[in-house]
Amino acid sequence: MSSIIGNRYKVSIFGESHGKCIGVVIDGMPPGFEIDMEELKRFLGRRSPGSSDFTTLRKERDLPKFMSGLLDNTTTGFPLCAIIENEDKRSKDYDNLENLPRPSHGDYTAFLKYKGFADLRGSGHLSGRLTAPLCIAGGIAKQILNKKGIYIGAHLYGVGDIRDKGYDFVNVDKNILESTNNSSFPTISEDKGNLMKELIGKVKNDSDSIGSIIEIGVVGMPKAIGKPIFNTVEGRLSQMAFSIPAVKGVEFGKGFEASTMRGSEHNDNYMVVEGEVRTRSNNSSGIVSGITNGMPIVYRTIFKPTASIGKSQTSVNLETMEEEELLIEGRHDPCIGVRAVAVMEAATSVVLLDMLMEEGYYD
Repeated sequence: MSSIIGNRYKVSIFGESHGKCIGVVIDGMPPGFEIDMEELKRFLGRRSPGSSDFTTLRKERDLPKFMSGLLDNTTTGFPLCAIIENEDKRSKDYDNLENLPRPSHGDYTAFLKYKGFADLRGSGHLSGRLTAPLCIAGGIAKQILNKKGIYIGAHLYGVGDIRDKGYDFVNVDKNILESTNNSSFPTISEDKGNLMKELIGKVKNDSDSIGSIIEIGVVGMPKAIGKPIFNTVEGRLSQMAFSIPAVKGVEFGKGFEASTMRGSEHNDNYMVVEGEVRTRSNNSSGIVSGITNGMPIVYRTIFKPTASIGKSQTSVNLETMEEEELLIEGRHDPCIGVRAVAVMEAATSVVLLDMLMEEGYYD
């Protein structure tokens, strides 16, 4: 079982991609919270495979079954356990991979780590399929945060060299964060979304894949959350982001662009608005010295291209120790970012709820 380090809202994930089921255990769930099950199902549906021409053809309903911790859809305060049954498995697609690790996939490192015993059908416990139970924990956390006026949203910001309209760091609000919730292709700009679709279609026809960027926004976060050095908001969010398969980079606010700016350009000058201290710009993404200042949090995660592609590649037969040509079968996303938008919302919700609980907001 893989456990996320959390002091109050603790999440553990279990199962394999082609096993009987995958699931989640949440310890520290606040008692007495009524979960909107229809909203949770809609949220999980945003991540589910087989939802469009731009995702894997594997079809899973991803309907959660709660085994403990709920009574009449209301949390009891005891550990909450939920499972999702794997229904559309084609394990034979992985028969030729037993001794041939896929390039840039977890096959080889898992072979080393688990001494050849890991179940890697569909990538096993290393699969992006394991983000489904994370979305159960995150979908519930998001509902809890919404009740406190904290809203989290995300959109597909980049595919290849195409960029969607970005969030306004200063003026992003609940409405823009929720504007992509019901979209099968979650971009703010329809025109940019159509260009991304065209590019993904070309890549898919070439039996290839392409990288992407997801932008996440948070509004309503209280001030003074987070601690310097080892428990910063950026640090906690980044640790969670890098637990998601295929994430290779994270930036907050101006991020890497800050390296080209002068201090006079990057500094967020203070002002008073209706008796409250705010900043004129928000290049620091609402976080200074690891602590929230009340401005919106905006950050981005970079997803590498899907490692499993249909083109012929070179691998090494781990039994004979000779190089061999490898042709991967199976059903894979040509662009991970399309379905990962909801995953990043879930991941962000889990971290921020945990940090707020640490500060006593839900005692």
